[in-house]
Amino acid sequence: MNPSEASMPWLHEAWQSLQKRLAENRLPHALLVTGERGVGKRMFADGLAALLICDQPASDSDNGHQPCGVCKQCELVSAGTHPDIRIYTPEKSRMIKVDQVRALSTFAVSSPQVGQRKIAIIDRADQLNINSANALLKTLEEPSDDVVLILLQESGRPVLPTIRSRCQNLLIAIPDGDAAARWLAAEVMKLDEADQPSAELCGKALALSGNAPRLAYEYLTSDFLTQRDQALAQFRQFMKGQLTVGEAAKPFKAMGLEGALWLFEGWAADLARITAGGSPRDTDAADMLGYLAKSNPPWRAHQILELIHEARSAGVYNVNPELEAGRLLIAWQDLMPRKRASV
Repeated sequence: MNPSEASMPWLHEAWQSLQKRLAENRLPHALLVTGERGVGKRMFADGLAALLICDQPASDSDNGHQPCGVCKQCELVSAGTHPDIRIYTPEKSRMIKVDQVRALSTFAVSSPQVGQRKIAIIDRADQLNINSANALLKTLEEPSDDVVLILLQESGRPVLPTIRSRCQNLLIAIPDGDAAARWLAAEVMKLDEADQPSAELCGKALALSGNAPRLAYEYLTSDFLTQRDQALAQFRQFMKGQLTVGEAAKPFKAMGLEGALWLFEGWAADLARITAGGSPRDTDAADMLGYLAKSNPPWRAHQILELIHEARSAGVYNVNPELEAGRLLIAWQDLMPRKRASV
């Protein structure tokens, strides 16, 4: 599959950059693919793995190399059973553990079972803990000739410099609003008619996702938007002093830690935008955030963002989402002027 042609045209530039490296025989043993959540990094990685494992890649002047789709390797890839492609993702702890990386290292030095090379996808490299990152360094420092590592990183989530310095970097950019909207509309049309969200909801999901199309689709096909509306309503009441912190934290708990942190992070980023003279992404929360912006310097928004990053780091220790939400709610309430007004 050529991801630049598979309904995600915004991947085309990154795919062409990779094609140039292949044509010049500059394929790295480790590639770090960075992009916002929901922009299609995993699909890009899957497409690259399929290309690299193919026995007879096709080539033309417009699209460069792409999997032939008919060889034994392509058949195994299509079935999802290729033994020379391995994928490593965070486990229940939300981190990639050292045992997973040790398994990757064993895979990397073993002989390919049916193909000419082996592909390991690490989704996500920013979720490597210190031990697993250190374990990965040996594989990166002494790579086998027949293995390619594809590491995926979510923008804004750090990867250890020792890991980053041993990889070639490739950025996947967010599409513009029109391209994102067209893709989302096409995907929504594939749903059963009764499940198809309105154009208004699609626009809302895109705005909240920052134009990351796959994330917007995830919002529309899950309970996120409903949970988010409930959380915002409770948040407003809490900021006015009408709810206890425990009551206000309940809808955030229902979202799970990552969902709650993502929502808080979006509001904090919007607050920073407003204090800098910009416009918020979450228009439903704009009046509340605008009110806070009038009585707080810009650094207060970044202070909230730092607390969110701390909470995300603490998530590897399976902290209580309700307690973390409560801690952040109190930090938000500290932004209210002493003389409360209608939010």
